[in-house]
Amino acid sequence: MFKNHPKGLLLAALSNMGERFGYYIMNAVLVLFLCSKFGLSDETSGVIYSFFYAGIYVLSLVGGIIADRTQNYKGTIMTGLVVMALGYVILSVPVMATSNNVSWLLPLTCLALFFIAFGNGLFKGNLQAIVGQMYDNFEAEAAKKGEEALRIAKGQRDSGFQIFYVFINIGGLVAPFVAPMLRSWWLQVNNLSYDASLPALCHQYINDGAALSADALNNLGELVTKVGGQTGGDLTAFCSHYLNIFNTGIHYSFIASVVAMLISLVIFISSRNIFPTPGKKEAVKAEEYTEEEKREMATEIKQRMFALFAVLGIAVFFWFSFHQNGMSLSLFARDFVVTDTIAPEIWQAVNPFFVIALTPAIMWIFGSLTRAGRAISTPRKIAYGMGIAGLAYLFLAIYSMMQGYPSAEEFKMMGDTAKATMKAGPWVLIVVYFFLTVAELFISPLGLSFVSKVAPKHLQGLCQGLWLGATAVGNLLLWIGPLMYNKWPIWVCWSVFLVVCLISMGVMFGMVKWLERVTK
Repeated sequence: MFKNHPKGLLLAALSNMGERFGYYIMNAVLVLFLCSKFGLSDETSGVIYSFFYAGIYVLSLVGGIIADRTQNYKGTIMTGLVVMALGYVILSVPVMATSNNVSWLLPLTCLALFFIAFGNGLFKGNLQAIVGQMYDNFEAEAAKKGEEALRIAKGQRDSGFQIFYVFINIGGLVAPFVAPMLRSWWLQVNNLSYDASLPALCHQYINDGAALSADALNNLGELVTKVGGQTGGDLTAFCSHYLNIFNTGIHYSFIASVVAMLISLVIFISSRNIFPTPGKKEAVKAEEYTEEEKREMATEIKQRMFALFAVLGIAVFFWFSFHQNGMSLSLFARDFVVTDTIAPEIWQAVNPFFVIALTPAIMWIFGSLTRAGRAISTPRKIAYGMGIAGLAYLFLAIYSMMQGYPSAEEFKMMGDTAKATMKAGPWVLIVVYFFLTVAELFISPLGLSFVSKVAPKHLQGLCQGLWLGATAVGNLLLWIGPLMYNKWPIWVCWSVFLVVCLISMGVMFGMVKWLERVTK
């Protein structure tokens, strides 16, 4: 897999994999954790998640600027890992949320999320910039051997970023199992069992008590008995006890995130001398620019930046649709999919599984086309990816319409028995994540490759940060997903994402020829 790729790619991928493992432990449960710990609504948890997720990518722009100005990419990356570890340490402390402490405990949780986002911003884009510089150096060496060697080397960049992306998803594949596993273990230690619907009812009972409807009280009684409680005792005390045990197991999982940050840090420190420094050679070796670049430097940089911002605009709408996997799709898994044997958070492992399974096939297809002289340009691949993402939401909209699903808010008010007869099988999520994953493989790693191609040599960190900044804008819109999901029949919610994907695909196809010229 690593043959004909730069030295250092494997070590960079391993360092990134460790960080991503720790991150995805937390990310897989974050929205549902905020609901179960603090009793927040889906919409409020969604707003916190949106700002956190956007913060990761906005702060990646800040991290890129810091690294570009100081030329200390490696020190910036190591600082980011330490700051992230601090955030996970705060999250790992199991303090039960009550009406007396929520005024400081929720802000403290948000502060921990800020540390994670800021550390991620220092780490993520700059490591990607280092990988991009590896391929700049790799292509420069190949150019010395002739045009054919250079052509082959340039064709390796896309596959190199796909390999890098596979390692991200190896961490992402294992991580979603950690928190649910520890939560279930801690519940069993305390002679209780897991139920996805019970935390929300426990919070409602603690807050509203006798004001709950008869149906809600009946549902609560059934679920208390189901998880091992006694309905004849003090329900308020049981609800508080269940919420404490339920959430403590998740807190323990964040300890694994701390360990993952430290492992990633050790890998990076031990191999940092192998990694190049983006932009450093440019300061002392102007001949790296071609003669044409020297003659038309200002025009060239302007064209490259215009092309970059055009693709960033499309990326905004892709991430708005794709990152619903941590938002409305997670809520769909909790509410509309049978979760008796598989916790809803675990379904987020389906996406990285497909990334790992499908990447070799997609790399082989793209590689075969390149060797045959019929290579598909990166901009065209991104346009195809938007269309494939649309297929995921087309399927989900049709399925939800055929099942007659109401809004999630109406569905959750139904009795437990009635809901059980309407819930979907796990295969629905598998189909959705299959299409979303194929779309992701056409867009995310190739988008990173595109940025590394068009970015001016002295602005690699900043431009990788801009790619992540576009992701941030898309993430700021994520809260719209739960809002539509809870208020409208959910097929309408999925249709909105379908339309967004189709419009983005059309715009991208309209720009393809221009973008292909810029990236030649």
